[in-house]
Amino acid sequence: MTKLGITLGDPSGIGPEIVAATLDGAAADVRASCVVFGDAGVLARAGLRSAVDIRAITRLAPDDAPLGRPTPAGAAAQVAYLEAAVAAARAGEVGALVTAPISKKQVASAGFAFPGHTEFLAERLNAKEHAMMLAGPRMRVVLATIHVALADVPKVLTADAVARAVFLGGEVLATRLGVATPRIGVLGLNPHAGEAGMFGDEEARVVAPGIAAGRARLAAAGIAASVEGPLVPDAAYRRPYDLFVALYHDQGLIPIKLVDFDLAVNVTLGLPIVRTSPDHGVAYDIAGKGRARKESFDAALRLASDMSRVTPVLR
Repeated sequence: MTKLGITLGDPSGIGPEIVAATLDGAAADVRASCVVFGDAGVLARAGLRSAVDIRAITRLAPDDAPLGRPTPAGAAAQVAYLEAAVAAARAGEVGALVTAPISKKQVASAGFAFPGHTEFLAERLNAKEHAMMLAGPRMRVVLATIHVALADVPKVLTADAVARAVFLGGEVLATRLGVATPRIGVLGLNPHAGEAGMFGDEEARVVAPGIAAGRARLAAAGIAASVEGPLVPDAAYRRPYDLFVALYHDQGLIPIKLVDFDLAVNVTLGLPIVRTSPDHGVAYDIAGKGRARKESFDAALRLASDMSRVTPVLR
């Protein structure tokens, strides 16, 4: 079985406790395949009962990472866990990564020069292109733009970005998730999908060419996908697509968190390895209070394990 690397995230947040709870409840074969990049003492504090392979990257004292209160030591630890896990992935020691939540603000203070996990992993693992997918039991969404201010979305949205999201999303469905002929719906950017240009021209100028290019890439890869759009954003999610392509962060994340909040998983597409994570943050306000729910991290671990068992068909 492929080795699954787990990063502990912010040691002051809920990452350690959801990792511990997930590992304690995991099937024996899955748990045996896991390598945790983190801190043994932090995991013990979180209540880990199972015997697990832990790469002890740090040895934090309690005052270094108090529950619910971020610290410089905890910020540096988050970055160290990620760097160690990526080094192991580059060395072929792990074939998948499951990442617990980091604090974007805290890691930035520790010299982390990326908006989030997705961009960091793409750079470190030399991905030619990448995209973010949120996958739940009832809905899957790929984002054409990710961590961008809403005011900047029309400036950075390109036909290539739309095509990349269409292609990478359709490819992972067909090669790793068992959807042989994916049905993909691509949203418009503006109200009413622009209403034939009355509310903006991005649909005709950017989105439609991106759809055509993405459809062509899938066909060239031998993937028989159906790609439709630009769709009216406020009605599209009622239709039975296997995958939606949203054009900006909240256009995709609000609906999936509404219907699949506890079980949605963040998947980074385009990497040479599988990478998943829960779809929530560090939650300092409930860290250590017994209120953190493990469901999303548990789903992320199970999805990474399932995807790692599939050898993609080279097309």
